[in-house]
Amino acid sequence: MKAVILAAGVGKRLWEVTQHRPKCLIEIGGRSLLHRYLEILAGLGIRRTTIVVGYRQEMIRAAVERDACGVTVDFLVNDQFHRGSISSLWIARAALDDDVIVMDADVLFHRDILRRLVESSHENALLMDETVRQTGEECMVVVAGGRVIALTKKMPDRYDYAGEGVGFLRVRHADTPHMVESLRSHIDKGSWNMEYEDALQQFFQTVKVGHEKIGGLPWTEIDFVEDVKKAELDVLPRL
Repeated sequence: MKAVILAAGVGKRLWEVTQHRPKCLIEIGGRSLLHRYLEILAGLGIRRTTIVVGYRQEMIRAAVERDACGVTVDFLVNDQFHRGSISSLWIARAALDDDVIVMDADVLFHRDILRRLVESSHENALLMDETVRQTGEECMVVVAGGRVIALTKKMPDRYDYAGEGVGFLRVRHADTPHMVESLRSHIDKGSWNMEYEDALQQFFQTVKVGHEKIGGLPWTEIDFVEDVKKAELDVLPRL
């Protein structure tokens, strides 16, 4: 198993915090998000990682060179990092040579959250915080008939239950071509400005994707300045 970390974006909504750094280099408790990712991956036995870089990529490369936590890191470059995140996952198709965990690069999380995904009985799986109800920006894992039917901010009319997605997706190597084809159906239409989550609708229809509930474990996605405060005051003390 390997990890693919999507870290190419600019993170404009966090401009005053990032100070022209990639979001994954934001420091919480004296350590960057990226360093925490690599440390947790290594602790779970995942020693190969591909990072999709773009904005200020030289800073990410330098951080990895200083300390990769024992993880072998390769890089793929998304020169069109100003586009939607579909562009980064499309670039990452070149790295899908094993069972893979696709990871957004802007989450502060307890290591047991990732452990649940790595040790899941589902060969394809998402993480769901079932304690969260959608109030606006949350990207939701939507379940019906015992399988994930969507990962989206636009809720379907019918489903059994839903919870917020953490931003990590496990895909079995044999099923990665289905993920690529799901992306391709949008790339061929020139839909470069969409988020990759919505581009996976075909994948969820074709492949059975399960989920692991992580409600109660500390985590937060960092998109806004108030998320940084939550990370420092609420999540960090519980890691």
